[in-house]
Amino acid sequence: MTSADPMDRQAVHNEYERTRQTFHRLLDAASKDDLARPTCGTKWTNEQLLWHMLFGYMVVRALLILVRVFGRLPRWVGKMFAQVLNAATPPFDLVNYLGPCGAVKVYGPRRMGAKFDRVIGSLQRHLTAESEADLARGMHYPVRWDPFFKDCMTLADIYRYPTQHFDFHHRQLTLGGNESPVS
Repeated sequence: MTSADPMDRQAVHNEYERTRQTFHRLLDAASKDDLARPTCGTKWTNEQLLWHMLFGYMVVRALLILVRVFGRLPRWVGKMFAQVLNAATPPFDLVNYLGPCGAVKVYGPRRMGAKFDRVIGSLQRHLTAESEADLARGMHYPVRWDPFFKDCMTLADIYRYPTQHFDFHHRQLTLGGNESPVS
């Protein structure tokens, strides 16, 4: 499974830098009360949602490995794998919810900011080193796990995914004393 569409790597690098700066700006401006406030449309606090936004970038490193493996296997293998993961959506949803609840007890805002920098740097280095053939390689994904997962996604799609995830959740934050989401 491959795609012939070339990827604008610089645009992805720019998106990563934009989200990195936004993430730091959000963390730097947030008070303890801001971080503890509920978000709009989730069961998380702002701090938990910020961690989940960071985790969206962290998970891409694992997804890159999956594409490299499953992108070389027969399509039916990846399709079966995606079907198994789709069937496991309820436990995934529970882990996806509980993860940020526990993670913020370990990762405070300062550590989240440093981790965001390291993850973005790693993704940028990997993206720069990817061949066009690898960026075009793809696999099937569990579409029930995330609204931004499509049935078939290329490695280039995976590099774009965390920014879509970040921007979606950014709108759900209620930082800055507002009860409405930050635009």
